[in-house]
Amino acid sequence: MELLNYRRMWRNTLWLAIVVTLVPVLVLAGINFYQFDRQYKLQQNEINHHLRQLSATYRIQVSYFLEERQAALAYVNLSHNFAQLSDPDLLESVFNRLRQSFGGVVDLGLIDKDGIQRAYVGPYNLQDHDYKEQDWYKEVRIRGIFISDVFLGHRNFPHIVIAVRHIRQGERPYVIRATIDTDRLNNLLGAGDLQHTGDLFLINQEGVIQTPSRIFGSVLTRFPLLGDSTADQEGLFETRDESGRRMFYRLTGINGTRLTLVVVNQPTLLQKWGFLRINVLAMVGLSVIAILAVVWWGTSTLVSRIYEADQRRAAMLHQVEYTNKLASIGRLAAGVAHEINNPVSIINEKVGLMKDILSLDDEFKYKEKLLRQAKVVEDSVVRVSEITHRLLGFARHLPLRSEELHIEALIKEVLGFLGKEAEYRNIEIILDIPPDTKPLEADKGQLQQVLLNIINNALAAMENGGRIVIKVASPNEDHLAIAVSDTGTGISKEDLNNIFTPFFSTKGEQGTGLGLSITYGIVRKMGGEIEVDSEAGQGTTFHILLPRHKKSAGDEIEVI
Repeated sequence: MELLNYRRMWRNTLWLAIVVTLVPVLVLAGINFYQFDRQYKLQQNEINHHLRQLSATYRIQVSYFLEERQAALAYVNLSHNFAQLSDPDLLESVFNRLRQSFGGVVDLGLIDKDGIQRAYVGPYNLQDHDYKEQDWYKEVRIRGIFISDVFLGHRNFPHIVIAVRHIRQGERPYVIRATIDTDRLNNLLGAGDLQHTGDLFLINQEGVIQTPSRIFGSVLTRFPLLGDSTADQEGLFETRDESGRRMFYRLTGINGTRLTLVVVNQPTLLQKWGFLRINVLAMVGLSVIAILAVVWWGTSTLVSRIYEADQRRAAMLHQVEYTNKLASIGRLAAGVAHEINNPVSIINEKVGLMKDILSLDDEFKYKEKLLRQAKVVEDSVVRVSEITHRLLGFARHLPLRSEELHIEALIKEVLGFLGKEAEYRNIEIILDIPPDTKPLEADKGQLQQVLLNIINNALAAMENGGRIVIKVASPNEDHLAIAVSDTGTGISKEDLNNIFTPFFSTKGEQGTGLGLSITYGIVRKMGGEIEVDSEAGQGTTFHILLPRHKKSAGDEIEVI
């Protein structure tokens, strides 16, 4: 549950930080995009208005160009009759005046009602040419006028044909046909103000380009933006070129013809708006990613440090609790030791009195026996005094009292307390102590307590039968190493980190959890080190490294 609380804290802090940091960024980004969109639409409206004006202007100019030549041919019809125009000299005179007035007139022909060209002025031999089966002739007879698409024909250069039917009462109908090159029309459209940002040209109903295009190619190629559709739909259209740039084009039909005016614009300002919008979007995206990364890292770090601080605080409170327990036990032990010392002192005095009384009568036949028993009592009193003295010293944190000790004798003395239990339970105790082991300086009582606790734990870890090996080695001149191994149940990996913790026990209700904690404190106070190797079901080995004298700084000794 406690871990869930920290996760909830992390989650709440993370979302709060994300909202606080990202909302302003997203709001500003939204405002910017709204402004961009408004500016884009305004610019698009301006482009549409500009294209509409250009379309209207150049539609009038193209219409005027064609109507002017159409009117000239109509005037020729009105001012002359068929017989007059059949005169080659007169027709050539009319042709020359048309070229001088308008320019670009390639040839001029007179076609009778049967579609036969009766008179012709021009660079080609088209005299008596039969046009009655051609579509343009059929159309001009019905509509009275015909303006063709741009085509190459016999002349192999772009040109258009303008034909006007003449009907006069009392006269047979005939047609005046003139071929006009497109140079002047091309120059008219090429003079537009879109030379750098757009294009201006004509297409027919099938979408074939009629005048040169700066962007889409030469005459008689197809206008690619139409696809498979025809150019009979007018209006403003938006698309993109091959490089992805925005392109606007407007289609406007030329009245009385099959021609459509195309005005194309590639506004550089809109390209910059799009590039700027992409930059803003990229910056917002990178900012969001950076903010999320920083918020994630900061929140995780903050909650982790709070968790670690709480763990340290809990450990300190736990340690204080253990310290208070130990202090209480120490005070209790000191009180018990003090209370024991009083009757022990009385026993010691009574034993001394008994010895004094026995020394007054040399004839008492049980004198020697009683003196031996008194000696046993005195030794027991001394032993109890030493125990209570060590207990008081532990409770009062008395300094260590060092003396020269032979480790083999000390171990055998400790085994004297536990040997009967090991023998009764059929547990073998093996000593591996080199005979040349040098003595060490240490507090005898505390070192006895260390060995007693460890060997007692080894006995408790085994059922009836087993083996305890106590090995002593000298890794160097300044240290002594003791290893106590057993073949018991071993210690699990989960418990290895806690075995030196006060009040932690694997013996259940039979253990107090203080033995190894006290042992660890004594060894560290003596300037030594204690480690444990164990695996569940494989036994346990305690390694103790003690200085022979005062521990030297910087020593690094291998524990056996």
